[in-house]
Amino acid sequence: MNIKYCHFCTNNIKQIDYKNPEVLKKFLDSYGRIVAHRKSGICANHQRKLTTAIKRARFLALLPFISR
Repeated sequence: MNIKYCHFCTNNIKQIDYKNPEVLKKFLDSYGRIVAHRKSGICANHQRKLTTAIKRARFLALLPFISR
């Protein structure tokens, strides 16, 4: 069994910033969809914050809604 740890908990990141698309891109798949917490290993609390940050970044055109 492969145990994954939360990226934000281990690196002691308190705020997930929607203005930093480099960090947010790591949690998108090749189609531009948000990766589930079971695959990424993020805890549920940070997954909710990450989802909100990705959606805000998409609305401001920092991240694409879909990738071609």
